[in-house]
Amino acid sequence: MFDWLRGHETMLWWLGALSIVVFVASLVALPLIVVRIPADYFAGDQRSGRRRSGQSTGPHLLGRLGKNLLGIVLVLAGVGMLVLPGQGILTILIGLMLMDFPGKRALEQRLVQQPSVLRAINWMRAKAHRPPLEIPGSSPSPSGSG
Repeated sequence: MFDWLRGHETMLWWLGALSIVVFVASLVALPLIVVRIPADYFAGDQRSGRRRSGQSTGPHLLGRLGKNLLGIVLVLAGVGMLVLPGQGILTILIGLMLMDFPGKRALEQRLVQQPSVLRAINWMRAKAHRPPLEIPGSSPSPSGSG
């Protein structure tokens, strides 16, 4: 085991450096994204990302492809952050919000209804003077009893 570690010391340093960069990037980028989520994003079934009738198909498809690729990268980075430093579950949630796939809405709502996730998101939103997220089936508790 120690021989393997000595033989891969450079790779381990690069992984450590990458871990630090991803951690700092998540600390900066995630709050900026979280405060831009509309407060009622999870409250209803309406979707605001529908294509406008005047928009051509080519740029629309390229935009969707780019959005989905970014979402995949964020989900993979979030999975990595579950074992590395960073905000893993929040990063996964943001990645899922960017992607288009069947069952996405239910998965997003299940993730955001986790008390620790919702508490972290609403804490970031409060720091930016934004209203808390409206979650179906839960009532906001202004002072913490859990």
